[in-house]
Amino acid sequence: MTQTMDGARDTNTARRSDVRVRILRQDKPTGDPSANRRWEEFDIPWQPSLNIISVLMYIQRNPVTVEGKTTDAVVWESNCLEEVCGACTMLINGKVRQACSALVDKLAQPITVEPLTSFPVVRDLIVDRSKIFEAFKQVRAWVPIDGTYDLGPGPKMNEEDRQIAYVLSTCMACTACMEACPNVNDDSPFIGPAAINQARLHNSHPTGQMHAAERLEALMAEGGIAYCGNDQNCVRVCPKGIPLTESIAEMNRQVNLYALKTIFKK
Repeated sequence: MTQTMDGARDTNTARRSDVRVRILRQDKPTGDPSANRRWEEFDIPWQPSLNIISVLMYIQRNPVTVEGKTTDAVVWESNCLEEVCGACTMLINGKVRQACSALVDKLAQPITVEPLTSFPVVRDLIVDRSKIFEAFKQVRAWVPIDGTYDLGPGPKMNEEDRQIAYVLSTCMACTACMEACPNVNDDSPFIGPAAINQARLHNSHPTGQMHAAERLEALMAEGGIAYCGNDQNCVRVCPKGIPLTESIAEMNRQVNLYALKTIFKK
């Protein structure tokens, strides 16, 4: 008989040990001298199919460390709980992944939970991910529509292009690829793999092609595709299996062709 996370007793569950979790805490944003960066450990009653979000929710209700010290509830982000929104991306046992799909039974203990390192920490496990959205703005990661009136049906895409575009469109801006990329750091202006993939997606759209040159200009600017070191970490960690290295190669081809055409037009 074991104790469930709501305090009830479960007579149908085989007895299991508590789950030990180490969480890197931080009270204030990165750079604040009173941030108080520290590790805290918690023991969580085991349950079947327990994920990291469930662990954090238990700690939120019972913020007591293994030493018996009452602490502040851990702060984190989550939304869909289905690995669709990307909000709960963090470092779990040193690997970037989503907390909603990280099952405790498949993780070595003690489980370490840390915020992403490529973005400024706001508090605890919440980071400021403005960097990825600014990168999306830089490459105009949208299809512009002129007017609010009915424009009629849009142009059709052939089936092969549509299937490729669908895979590219599954990006949920989770920033896992940027966290894994060694070229995304405070010393580099690199916009990262996600933005390059978005440029490919919207350049392949029949309407988005109207602004293809602007996206290519952005990729040629500082922080663009030339800053990619081809480490290929991005494609290994992408939870959606997006072929990011193929997108980088394709956009590199488009950038080179555009550069040559620009030179010969002069």
